[in-house]
Amino acid sequence: MRSDSVNKGAGQAPHRSLFNALGYTKEEMERPLVGIVSSYNEIVPGHMNLDKIADAVKMGVAMAGGTPIVFPAIAVCDGIAMGHLGMKYSLVTRDLIADSTECMAMAHSLDALVCIPNCDKNVPGLLMAAARVNIPTIFVSGGPMLAGKVKGAKASLSSVFEAVGAQAAGKITMEELEEYEEKACPTCGSCSGMYTANSMNCLTEVLGMGLRGNGTIPAVYSERIRLAKQAGMQIMELLKRDIRPRDIMTEKAFHNALAVDMALGCSTNSMLHLPAIAHEAGVDLHLGIANEISAKTPNLCHLAPAGHTYMEDLNEAGGVYAVMNELNKKNLLYTDLITCTGKTVAENIEGCVNLDPEVIRPIENPYSEVGGIAVLTGNIAPDTCVVKRSAVVEEMLVHEGPARVFDCEEDAIAAIKGGKIVTGDVVVIRYEGPKGGPGMREMLNPTSAIAGMGLGSSVALITDGRFSGASRGASIGHVSPEAAVGGPIALIEEGDLIKINIPENSINVDLSDEVLAERRAKWQPREPKVKTGYLARYTSLVTSGNRGAVLEIPKG
Repeated sequence: MRSDSVNKGAGQAPHRSLFNALGYTKEEMERPLVGIVSSYNEIVPGHMNLDKIADAVKMGVAMAGGTPIVFPAIAVCDGIAMGHLGMKYSLVTRDLIADSTECMAMAHSLDALVCIPNCDKNVPGLLMAAARVNIPTIFVSGGPMLAGKVKGAKASLSSVFEAVGAQAAGKITMEELEEYEEKACPTCGSCSGMYTANSMNCLTEVLGMGLRGNGTIPAVYSERIRLAKQAGMQIMELLKRDIRPRDIMTEKAFHNALAVDMALGCSTNSMLHLPAIAHEAGVDLHLGIANEISAKTPNLCHLAPAGHTYMEDLNEAGGVYAVMNELNKKNLLYTDLITCTGKTVAENIEGCVNLDPEVIRPIENPYSEVGGIAVLTGNIAPDTCVVKRSAVVEEMLVHEGPARVFDCEEDAIAAIKGGKIVTGDVVVIRYEGPKGGPGMREMLNPTSAIAGMGLGSSVALITDGRFSGASRGASIGHVSPEAAVGGPIALIEEGDLIKINIPENSINVDLSDEVLAERRAKWQPREPKVKTGYLARYTSLVTSGNRGAVLEIPKG
């Protein structure tokens, strides 16, 4: 056991004395040491219940013969961080989470890990750590929030953001906005639509790193506590069989994740996180393959914000395994892969039928024959950009319009709320990428303002930043290369004609190569927005969005 280096032999007497100081018995020290990475805190609604999840995991580990040891991981609430300086600190925590988990696991010679994430960056951050450390690991999330209800209809956090735009446009009163504020988020848990947190928790099941229900069992259900106990027990089986994250998260497993991503209509942030996790697992995951998988994978779900069903509905319909079973009818998954259950994908999904064809469309009757996410390229984004196709209305799949150019999110929001953006426009928000932001802020405020003001079916938005999973409409993000490194998005000028064709996976500005070259010759890089602290270090190390915004030590 790895933990032998801290609790076995005469030379380890000092180490054991410190375990004694912690209150551990001789019997506990002789058992495998299982780290439980808990993202519990008191500012993220999706994390306020994780103390109970951690207690259940501890019980499961102990029942199965291990010694549970809890340590923390940080978490940022993207909703609270949205629309101000705080959003610069969201994506960057993914690497802090991965790094700190690596440090704790390696420094204390832990034998195995149980990771308890929930909201946006914790899931990929901990998956990155699991792949990097590569000791037996299992995941159990805190679970999704139940949907709220406003005026008899289900609602979620994105409903509140859009209500802000509607109130600014005079479509609803301040009292109606306050009703959304009070009722849209009624319980703890990750926000109730197919946003980033729920997308990544579902994809954790698909990758094989979480048990059935990890992504869909609501946070407030006692079933979630039982799942946590089962995860605590199962980690001991993985340790016994020496099944490790890199045995599970193979290239084929990532292909499965992309396929289910397309079927579910996940957040575009999955296109940022999956390559980063794959990178840590030693798998080279090029975004170009996403379109190949999308071309043959039907979109089966329209959960909020794409539609009016929520995570609780997906759970009742059979959850992620039911979606996988639908896809398997057309042999769209690799099913011989080992998972954290100790069984193969085929064994896991056998008999997991679709219980509600209104929530999970049968594969013979999909929402569309192609997947929910599209990767676009063109002279604006030669290294790709990403759009959640399933959340784009039909009339915006092909769009041409004049560029309305803004060099930061705040200026764009002011223009949108000030009525300066009109039907047909293409809002361009740049210098918000991984380096330029820094931190690649999410653009939920401007997309929600566009939708709330009734422009969601007539205005597009493109950015080198990214979008919340709660964003809908023709919201095209992760434009690479980003403006801060001289990407073509930096060369667009007010009024340039932008041509978007999502079915053909293309995005272009109607300018000749010669004109773009002339503009490039005049372009000058900008001073970094932040010159001290963690963000300055992040800026110096981060790569582009199409590479997952992973950190890389500069050569030379």
